[in-house]
Amino acid sequence: MSETKLDINGLDGPLGQRVYAALRQNILDMSLEPGAILRKGALCDQLGVSRSPVAEALGRLSSDGLVEIIPQSATRVSQFSLAQLLEENFLREAVEVAAVAQVAQDRTSEQLTRLSRNLRLQGLLVEDKDNQGFFEADLAFHEMILDFTGFPRVTLVAEEMTLQLLRARKLILPEAGRPKEAFTEHNAILNAIKAQDVEAARATMSFHLRQLIKRIEPLERQHPDFFRLA
Repeated sequence: MSETKLDINGLDGPLGQRVYAALRQNILDMSLEPGAILRKGALCDQLGVSRSPVAEALGRLSSDGLVEIIPQSATRVSQFSLAQLLEENFLREAVEVAAVAQVAQDRTSEQLTRLSRNLRLQGLLVEDKDNQGFFEADLAFHEMILDFTGFPRVTLVAEEMTLQLLRARKLILPEAGRPKEAFTEHNAILNAIKAQDVEAARATMSFHLRQLIKRIEPLERQHPDFFRLA
């Protein structure tokens, strides 16, 4: 807890919302690791707030599945479950394959331009070996495809149902060669969208997302402390 720098300055909204946003981001980017103990008193001191906004934030994070509150004991960052990660990847594939098929069918020139710019940025980040920058560009690429469906809630719902997967991907991305492979797979997806080839769009997106399963399954062995006991 002492090594994690939590800061609510510059965040918008009521105090409880700002505490929630700061903790949530630190959990999602793995600065607060699975299993880390969260002590209300320490959080209050670090953030310079009373117990009320901290309790509110932890309650919301518990509802998100990102923290586990154990009555009369401790509050800790939720650990992973391999079964849950595989389920979230299944749900992600179902949504994103449907989304890319629609985008391939109805895409506009402006959408192609935005996706192409993102892909060029990905290429530069791969060359620079900037894993964090690539991770952010990767997220943006997928979010654009979801957004281009024209359904306002799709991106939000997709994020809410894959929060654990998002955390786990932070463990996977530094794997040697994976950003370059992901960039190549994104390029194939974009080519299918450009060609308005709906079946190719489905196939390339499905292939891309299923590569994650191969990297999820060894995580339990590689990072046992991050996983709940079966």
